[in-house]
Amino acid sequence: MGFIKIGLALLVILGIILALNWNNIQRLIRVKSLFDADKIVHNFSNMDGLLYADPLPRSGEEHIWPVALSPLPETYLDRGNEKNTQAMLKELSTTALVVVKDGNIVFEDYYKGTSKDDLRISWSMSKSFVSALTGLALSRGDIESIDDPVTKYAQSLKGSVYDGVSLRDVMNMASGIDFNEDYLDPKSDINKMGTVLAVGGSLDKFAAKQKNNARPAGEAWAYCSIDTHVISMVLRAATDMTLQEYFVKNLWSKIGASADAKYSTDSEGNAFALGGLNMRTRDYALFGELFRNEGKRGDVQIIPTEWVRASTAPNAPPMIDGHNMTEDGSEFGYGYQWWVPPNADGEYYAVGVYGQYIYVNPKAGIVIAKNAAHLDFMEADEKGEGYMAQNITLLRAFAEHYSDWELH
Repeated sequence: MGFIKIGLALLVILGIILALNWNNIQRLIRVKSLFDADKIVHNFSNMDGLLYADPLPRSGEEHIWPVALSPLPETYLDRGNEKNTQAMLKELSTTALVVVKDGNIVFEDYYKGTSKDDLRISWSMSKSFVSALTGLALSRGDIESIDDPVTKYAQSLKGSVYDGVSLRDVMNMASGIDFNEDYLDPKSDINKMGTVLAVGGSLDKFAAKQKNNARPAGEAWAYCSIDTHVISMVLRAATDMTLQEYFVKNLWSKIGASADAKYSTDSEGNAFALGGLNMRTRDYALFGELFRNEGKRGDVQIIPTEWVRASTAPNAPPMIDGHNMTEDGSEFGYGYQWWVPPNADGEYYAVGVYGQYIYVNPKAGIVIAKNAAHLDFMEADEKGEGYMAQNITLLRAFAEHYSDWELH
C-alpha cells in the first residue's frame, strides 16, 4: 500500500507540474512544427500564436504610397544563364514581393494564399532595425561611444564571454563568441535559444551564461545572432526603456506605418531582437525607403544620416574561412547589422532566414521587400553557391529592370 500511495502522490505532483507548464508545453510543441512544409507559410504570418508577443501600435500620419504598377521582367540573367522570373520566385517559395522605385510602388504581389495585411515574421531582418535604433541612441548620447564595452551598460553580462567586448565588435558580429548558428542542427546554440523562447525562459540569462570564445573579439566576422540580443540589452540599459517602447517612440510612430506590428518576446517581455519583428511587407519596404532617403521621411530626420552611411558600409573584419564567398571569389560584406553584396555599387540589404529581404539600391532609387518560406534556403544552388547569392542576383535584376522606369 505504501508504494501505491507514493505512486499516487507522484502522479499528483506530475499533474500539477503539467498543469502549471501546460501553455509552455503546448507552445514548445507548436514551435517544434514551426517549419513543417504544410504549416510554414501559415506560421510565418501567425507567429503570435507560437511565441509570446507584444503589440507595436502605429500612430502618426500614415504613409500613402503612390502606386503605378509595371510588370516584372519575364526573364533575367543569372550569372550568364537566362532564367524565368516566375519560376525562380516559385523556387524561392516567395510569399510577398513589393518593389519601390523613387517612392512609388511599381510591383506588388502576394503568393501562397498570403495577403498584404499579413504580419510576416522578419527573422534576422529585424537586426537591421535594432541597428537603426542603436545609431539613434548613440547620436543622443544615451550610449556614449560605439567603442564602449557592452558590460558598461548590460552589467549582467559581466563574467560572460561578452565581458569587456566593445559594442562595435558586437555590432560587426566580431564578438569572438563560440556559437553554433546551424539552424538545421537541433543541438545547435541557435536552436537552444529558440527553445528558451518556446518554454518561457529568459534570453538575458541565456546570453549571460555564454562562456566560450572561438577567437579574440574584433579578429574576424562570424555570423552570430545572439550578438543582436546583447545589443538590445545595451539599448534597454542605456535608454531605460524596453526595446518595444524605444521602437514605437522613435521609429514606428514616425515612419508612417500602415498597421500595428508585433514583437515576439521571451517570457520576461524582452524583445526577440534578433528576429522577432512581425509586420506588413509594405512596412518592411517603408523601412528600406527610410534608409534609401538617408534616414529622412520628408523633411524629418528620423535616423542620423551619418549612421545610415556608417552602418551600411562593409566595415566588419574579414570573414572566417572564406565564408560567404561567391563563384568569382568575391565576398559578401557586413556593416553594423546590415549586409553588403559582392561588388556592390552602394547597395545593401537586410536578410532573414527562409528568404526574407529588404534590398536597398540608392543609385537606382530602388527598395525591394520580399518575404518567403523557403525550406531549402540553406542548400547550394546549381553553381554551388548559397541561395543568398541567388536572391541577390534576382533582386539586382529587378533593380536594373526598373532603374529607367518613369511615372507616366
